[in-house]
Amino acid sequence: MARLFLSRQRVRYAETDQMGVVYHANYLVWFEAARGEFCRDLGVSVPAMEASGVMLPVVEARCRYKRSARYDDLIRVETVLAELKSHSLTFRYRALRDDDGALLVEGTTRHGFCDRQGRLIRCPEAYQALFESCL
Repeated sequence: MARLFLSRQRVRYAETDQMGVVYHANYLVWFEAARGEFCRDLGVSVPAMEASGVMLPVVEARCRYKRSARYDDLIRVETVLAELKSHSLTFRYRALRDDDGALLVEGTTRHGFCDRQGRLIRCPEAYQALFESCL
């Protein structure tokens, strides 16, 4: 079974529109924060990967909006590593309102393994083993 990582985010006023509803792009920001915490929890930080010459640019992002989050809601983001390929990996996310469990957004991000020049590379063996442990 895939390793599930949970993170929480309180909706800030700056993340909402005039109606108090979370602006749609903020979910991608929350996904990025959850992904960083996922990696950190796994034992590898994104800055450490980058320092070793491995970059993980987003090559695809998808969101499916179900319900609105509003100012001051506590949001739970569930993150799993959904797929690992030789040159890429895909994370899956679900954002839920923490108090009632309502599903707000489902999404994915796919990342390529690249060098500092942006050229596609194979996933280094050390990271391959770590990521495989999550599937």
